[in-house]
Amino acid sequence: MFKRGCGLEFLLVLCGLELSWSCPRHCICYTAPNTVSCQAHNFLSVPEGIPPDSERIFLQNNKIHRLLRGHFNSNTVTLWIYSNNITYIEPSTFHGFTRLEEVDLGDNRHLRSLAEDTFHGLSRLNTLHLYQCGLSSLPSNIFQGLRNLQYLYLQENHLKYLQDDTFTDLHNLSHLFLHGNRLWSLNQNTFRGLRALDRLLLHQNQIEWVDRLAFHDLKRLTSLFLFNNTLIQLSGQCLDVLPALEYLRLNDNPWSCDCKALSLWEWLKRFGGSTSSVVCQAPADLEGKDLKELRKEDFPNCPAAVPNSESRAQTNNVSGTVNPSMNHSVVVGSGGQTHLVHTSRRSRNCTKPRSRVSKGKGDNEVHHSKEVMVDKEDASPDLTEGGKHDHTSPDGTVTRRKHKCTPRTTVRPPSGVQQANNRATLSQSLLHACALLVALITTNIDFIFR
Repeated sequence: MFKRGCGLEFLLVLCGLELSWSCPRHCICYTAPNTVSCQAHNFLSVPEGIPPDSERIFLQNNKIHRLLRGHFNSNTVTLWIYSNNITYIEPSTFHGFTRLEEVDLGDNRHLRSLAEDTFHGLSRLNTLHLYQCGLSSLPSNIFQGLRNLQYLYLQENHLKYLQDDTFTDLHNLSHLFLHGNRLWSLNQNTFRGLRALDRLLLHQNQIEWVDRLAFHDLKRLTSLFLFNNTLIQLSGQCLDVLPALEYLRLNDNPWSCDCKALSLWEWLKRFGGSTSSVVCQAPADLEGKDLKELRKEDFPNCPAAVPNSESRAQTNNVSGTVNPSMNHSVVVGSGGQTHLVHTSRRSRNCTKPRSRVSKGKGDNEVHHSKEVMVDKEDASPDLTEGGKHDHTSPDGTVTRRKHKCTPRTTVRPPSGVQQANNRATLSQSLLHACALLVALITTNIDFIFR
């Protein structure tokens, strides 16, 4: 005897679809890939009944407070749980999730802290969103083993300091977003190991001190944003170690254009890429002028090279804390192994200490702040208003760096929300069409068997 349930399942298979019989209440479930969408339903906790074979789980815009072991299955590939009220993540929540490629925990403003092993073992993780999470610090080993990570979003937290070697395992990281924090110093080993980094966003912090070798591993960096900080000076030596640099933004800093700015002036004259304005605030006779437009005559009685002893390398910071990278250097051996070598020679830095002062937002800051806003509808982390390939300077002219490095092939992040929703709509439409077909066929079958 023909069974109506078996016939329905058989016809859905013929349509290339499978009906998910287990789906949490108020959620939508579909296949190809197996997806559970439970967004914007005011859930206070992760809903029960998520199918164990779910590959994509969308839980954004709810009121979920905690993530615990067992809430999800190790088959998960994509997990979006941004814009909730998460305050705690059990360290073992993601243990064994070897297929996980993207995790979005952004806009959970009361999270504030993470255990150092929260993401350990996620060997395939490509994209990690931790923006607007109220984080004031990062455990030293939190990114350990994430060698496939390419996109790391840490913007708009409360980070004041980054420990040495925090990112050392991120061998394939191409985009690092750190803007909108409270960072005030960049040490010699802050970015050690980031040899694949393409874009580094550090604007809208409180950076006043940069070690001379802070960027020494960033040989493939093409974009560096340092605007809207509290930099008085920056030695050209800091930028000499960036052979692939094409876009540099230094506007909205209180630059002092005295003799100590000579090395930066010389570097800017050599640089063939795109730069912002570098407006002088001192000395008085140069106030309001762009350092890039000055002439050699504007540096009277300045030595050809500023003595390194005048840099802030051998001084403590404003609060009296000793720079932790002063008494040792790091040698990188073959295979990426590192060796700590103690030395009595103190490292040299590029900036001068100063008292922290607040300053108003200039036009350039507003312009560049809009540049780096990343729309969730388009997951591409574009940095320019005209799109990733619109290489125009703020004045509208097209700029190209002479003899620049051959650009790398663009690696796009995983599919965005819009694409996921499109797939959901397509799958649902197919389901509705097949359901109508099934209804017509089953009606005829009933008529035949009467």
